[in-house]
Amino acid sequence: MNALKLVIVAIIVGGSIWLLIEHWNWISDPATVKVEVIKWGAWGPVVYMLLYAVGPSFLVPGAVMTIAGGLAFGTMWGSVYSLIGGDIGAMVAFAAGRFLGKSFVERIVGERFHAMLQRIAKHGFQIILYLRFVPVIPYNALNLLAGASPITFYDYFWATMIGMIPGTILYAFLGDALWHPMSPKFFLALLLIGASIGCGEIYRRWTHVKIDD
Repeated sequence: MNALKLVIVAIIVGGSIWLLIEHWNWISDPATVKVEVIKWGAWGPVVYMLLYAVGPSFLVPGAVMTIAGGLAFGTMWGSVYSLIGGDIGAMVAFAAGRFLGKSFVERIVGERFHAMLQRIAKHGFQIILYLRFVPVIPYNALNLLAGASPITFYDYFWATMIGMIPGTILYAFLGDALWHPMSPKFFLALLLIGASIGCGEIYRRWTHVKIDD
């Protein structure tokens, strides 16, 4: 079993290194993801959702993928495809965290997240919902941590589904606005993203759930 876990980690690390070397432009310039997706024609949305589902596991930030979706498909369809791909990826990473186990995940993401595991165990839904609004922990690290914690799949699923909606729509809106970076639409997108994060912070204070030490 430990050998299988090591193989999974090796695939993630190796895939991350390969992706950073071969496709760093996907991270530095999300518009290049659009070029890649357009090559697939009618299959473009499917390819994009698959890329979104696996991309964060290989260190591609979820926000970058969502911005790329807005660039490629516009706000509405970029949001829809990003939510589908992101939710699939979140569930897969959660399953990986549950399979790898608490001690193994702690070695991967660092013991500094040990206290977070304990808090997720007590206030799973509220913490996952907050961290979807305010992504202070890397997307895939959070998914692995949640999988390794005692949180129920039901709470994780609904906190993820609900919590990802505002940020996904707003980052897709930002991606769509990047075609005209000095337009009012672009600055409105930035303002709304800031407001969304502020709402997440208000929610945390309202629920009195402690996130950090």
